[in-house]
Amino acid sequence: MAALCALIGHVSATASDAPNPFTASDAVPAVPFAQALRFWLKLGFISFGGPAGQIAVMHRELVERRRWISERRFLHALNYCMLLPGPEAQQLATYIGWLMHGPIGGIVAGALFVLPSLVILVGLSWVYMAFGDVAAVAGIFYGIKPVVAAIVLQALWRIGGRTLRDAQGHARPLMASIALAAFVGLAVLGLPFPLVLLLAALAGVVGSRLVPGQFEVSPPPVHLAGARASAPALIDDDTPPPPHARHDRRRVLRVLGIAATLWIGSMALVVSLHGADGTLARMAWFFTKAALLTFGGAYAVLPYVYQGAVEQAQWLTGAQMIDGLALGETTPGPLIMVVAFVGFVGGWTKEVLGESLVLGGVLAACVATWFTFLPSFVFILAGGPLVEATHGQLRFTAPLTAITAAVVGVIASLALFFLVHVLWPGVGAFDAVALVLVLAAAAALLRWRVGVIPVIGAGALAGLLLRLAGWA
Repeated sequence: MAALCALIGHVSATASDAPNPFTASDAVPAVPFAQALRFWLKLGFISFGGPAGQIAVMHRELVERRRWISERRFLHALNYCMLLPGPEAQQLATYIGWLMHGPIGGIVAGALFVLPSLVILVGLSWVYMAFGDVAAVAGIFYGIKPVVAAIVLQALWRIGGRTLRDAQGHARPLMASIALAAFVGLAVLGLPFPLVLLLAALAGVVGSRLVPGQFEVSPPPVHLAGARASAPALIDDDTPPPPHARHDRRRVLRVLGIAATLWIGSMALVVSLHGADGTLARMAWFFTKAALLTFGGAYAVLPYVYQGAVEQAQWLTGAQMIDGLALGETTPGPLIMVVAFVGFVGGWTKEVLGESLVLGGVLAACVATWFTFLPSFVFILAGGPLVEATHGQLRFTAPLTAITAAVVGVIASLALFFLVHVLWPGVGAFDAVALVLVLAAAAALLRWRVGVIPVIGAGALAGLLLRLAGWA
């Protein structure tokens, strides 16, 4: 707590003492911190639709409507966040909040992007664990699981389409080979997820020297309407960076020191409850590693979470993992918030607080969320000033480009896992009804471009009706 108070005190002083550098614009008045806080809180409750939808919402609100930041500066921040491990939409909110109001602005923007989702997911996780065996609830989840499989197929189609082709639409055979190798490594050879990413990064280092053209960074995956706002923005193209956004080695070391103190203090706290081999300590260490490996978004890291949480630690089952992803798709916030569900179910199953199953689940969900998102804030607060120094340099971007290609293979292995569990729920028992639901959901998402939430709702209704009719 002392370290947390020190961090808040430091960033509060930075935000209050340093003048806001973005006050000279005649078109847009300076944005008070309280006004920005209200917007970030609102964003936390309306950020549905996955990264693409969340980034589109921020673009509409911040670039087009409020004109707090220009198109070019917005995309520059987005490019940086795309290269980082972690949820790019949450990190983009943190980046813009940091740019506007210093470290405290970044912490508030990033935290409010996550907290509403955490509260909602904890509530839904409790309903799931307490009433999941009720026929109606079981029917709803029966209909949702095929939709989740279709959603992963949609992610594979979209990410593969933009990663395995260049900006002109031409195929990139080397990227396809890396994707195929990643799929074989995970789905066939059973290699650990971190090793797959490491091998992809090494391929990027070597490939950037042999065939550098194959590793040029593609345009951002989110197509945003409009070239730029028609009027000058508060943070415009030529607005100089504020003092806190300029590189300062002492400031970077201070941020890293505070973050390390927070991590060590938090880890010591969970270890003190049940020891280093206890469930909470294992969760803290596991989700810290997961946070550093989430290149390519939540779909890319889910196989790693599955390996650790389902196969190794046995905090939950494979079927529960699919249900958790379904709940994550229906709530606002980044999809990686599924870690809160994993933590809740693990805390409940392992009885981390004895007979207080609900409190144990809530505590474990908070532990999973804290250790997953702490690195995201460090990347922005410590790394933001270094963006200009490394932006566009192939030696930095090539390994990440190769990792992005490997992510396509990772998501393909995840899609295979979901399809197997949905279509063959029992040994040798093929579920033809589930196949029909998968195909219908995939057609709605890919052919008719129906939104994720309506498709999930239709799947839940279909599952409920099928269960009541005795067909599922």
